Amino acid sequence: MAGTNPYIEKAEFELPLQNYDVTFLPMQKKVAVLSEKITTESDGLPGSILNAALEAGIDMDHSCGGVCACSTCHVIVRQGLESCNEATDDEEDMLDLAPGLEPQSRLACQCVPNGTEDLIIEIPEWNRNLVSEDH
Repeated sequence: MAGTNPYIEKAEFELPLQNYDVTFLPMQKKVAVLSEKITTESDGLPGSILNAALEAGIDMDHSCGGVCACSTCHVIVRQGLESCNEATDDEEDMLDLAPGLEPQSRLACQCVPNGTEDLIIEIPEWNRNLVSEDH
């Protein structure tokens, strides 16, 4: 894990108690998130969208190391937003710097689903050329 940002409020979240799927658009990559295998080895909050993407081999840009200090991991939660933790004021402030902001926008490093439903996550067009997959 890249560490924490001591200058922001701590995000409140609950780790999933059940498995769920995340589909990343536009590449249509479906990732199974296993609740018993949530790791703190990757950047972002444990169980975050960024954490799940990195564990699945999706190289999502996150310039600050996943500590809510930039907006490069901006994603749009197309389905399943209700199962995610609430955005903090600090996350909202960082999101204000992201192009293409939508009501369902989140920072992947701070967005932690609780596992009660599957998610569809869109990586915004301006950031797509920075995302690659390892096969």
